[in-house]
Amino acid sequence: MTGAKEEPQDESPVDPSAGQSEPTKRPGFVYFLGYGIMAPIARLVFRPTITGRENIPRTGPVILASNHLSFIDSIVIPLVAPRRVQFLAKSTYFTGTGFTGFVSRTFFTSIGAVGVERGAGQAAQDALDAGRSILEADSAFAIYPEGTRSLDGRLYKGRTGVAWLALTTGAVVVPVGLIGTQEIQPVGAKYPRIRKVTVAFGEPLDLGHHGSAESGKARRGATDEIMAAIHGLSRQELAGKYNESPPAGTLQKIADKVFPRERV
Repeated sequence: MTGAKEEPQDESPVDPSAGQSEPTKRPGFVYFLGYGIMAPIARLVFRPTITGRENIPRTGPVILASNHLSFIDSIVIPLVAPRRVQFLAKSTYFTGTGFTGFVSRTFFTSIGAVGVERGAGQAAQDALDAGRSILEADSAFAIYPEGTRSLDGRLYKGRTGVAWLALTTGAVVVPVGLIGTQEIQPVGAKYPRIRKVTVAFGEPLDLGHHGSAESGKARRGATDEIMAAIHGLSRQELAGKYNESPPAGTLQKIADKVFPRERV
């Protein structure tokens, strides 16, 4: 899809036997209270254009795989989806103290967030295990395959963690295309603005034909299929690379070309 060099197919940075984490807590009273209050207000004020809600299965595990343009994306998707949705957020949103910490913790709980440590290596695996726990509870889980927000509006290459989740749990993947959310709260803005947005839910993808989650080729192929579906909905320009800082130094650049790493 992007023309970038493929990762080695036998590489397996994601531990296929992982996932023995404790069950993730499902949304409770605070979530439903927040949803009941915020959803009608948001729809009245922002009047989003929503298409394809019927494509989201009402029961069973489902992954909502979306492009990522703004912090507000993690609020928009749960508010317009026809079932409760959980997603991962920085653990610091839940560990603050005092009144500010209480407000932050209550707000993120109300929109279905689950706190995790961000990072690579074991932190990345722990985040995937948290997502797996959500899906194994037959819940809906939202994820951004690009890994982080696009600051230039382009759609970046997908990381393979989303495919690992889908192939490991058997969950269907519903691609999501967000348009205009970066105009509600641009990077650096403290407060949201009233702007028109579009949320498009695509047809569910069954990725089982790609093969086992243990196969690097299967993960890469499934991820590319997901990103192609997202691109069809968002109509963004393709970046053709990962959304990350360029390698530092000549040796690192050479190493990335000779031994490309799989990003999860």
